[in-house]
This record gives sequence, structure tokens and C-alpha cells, in this order.
Amino acid sequence: MVTAAEVRAVALSLPRTSEHLIHDHIKFRVGKIVYVSISPDEEIMGFGFPKEERAALIAAEPAKFAMPRLSDQRFHWVHARMAALTPEEMRELVTDAWRMVVPRRVAAAHLDSR
Repeated sequence: MVTAAEVRAVALSLPRTSEHLIHDHIKFRVGKIVYVSISPDEEIMGFGFPKEERAALIAAEPAKFAMPRLSDQRFHWVHARMAALTPEEMRELVTDAWRMVVPRRVAAAHLDSR
């Protein structure tokens, strides 16, 4: 099971990330773009994900991934049940979501430095 503290540690290690509490949701963003969100009960992690790949991800592991609420389906967004994620999966999902919102050179510089 992944915790909010583990998500926070990964997200805040990524350049240009800031943390915000909005309507009891913990949100990590670059500028004004949110790329990861944790529900108030810390059971669901929403994250940026390509819309065109979303259905396949959910179909492959429906116990782990779900569509966001209807109003958020217009965005590149998916929900994951935190209890079903491994720390490695969470790290990959958070990093990939972050890569969607930063300039390529920032992502490349950070990933090359690791």
C-alpha cells in the first residue's frame, strides 16, 4: 500500500513542484497545472495520464485504476486506488504525470541527473 507521505516524497523531489491543499485534496502542481492529487481520505490518487491510453490502462487492471468523475474526464486524468499500488508503480505514475507538465529539457535534465 502506498501512503500520502510516500507520494509527497516523490512529488516534492521533482523540479518545479509545489504542494497545495485545495478542498481537502492534497495537490501537487507545476505552475497552475495539477499533475497528482490525493483524496481527503487518502485512498485515491488522481494523476495525469494520456486520454487516448486511459481506457486500456483501466481495462487492464480495473481493480487498481478507474475513470475520474465525469466532469474531469475531459482532462488527461485517471484515478488509482492507493492500496493497490506498489511504491514502484506509484513512483512511475507520479514521474510520468510530472513529465507531462514540465518542459522536455527540465524533465531530461532531472532524469539524466539520477
